[in-house]
Amino acid sequence: MKTAGRWMIAWLTGLALLLGLAAFASAQEDESVIYKKKTVYNFEDDTITGDLTRPDQEFLTGRKMARHKSLIRIRQDFKERVFQSVKDL
Repeated sequence: MKTAGRWMIAWLTGLALLLGLAAFASAQEDESVIYKKKTVYNFEDDTITGDLTRPDQEFLTGRKMARHKSLIRIRQDFKERVFQSVKDL
């Protein structure tokens, strides 16, 4: 009995597919509809009225800022080099 039910479902599915393809093919053959090459819409005389609505509050979520070691290294001998450059002048 189970195989007969499967065959019936397969047969009905195939029939539905065949009917769908036939309907699609008949719709493709209908060439009586003629469209314009260019359509122009004119909205110059239309007046648009309305209100700008925005939320009253903002809700932002995000991760906390990560703490990183500074990439700027302060020279230990900076003052000595400055004094040395002044002496070289």
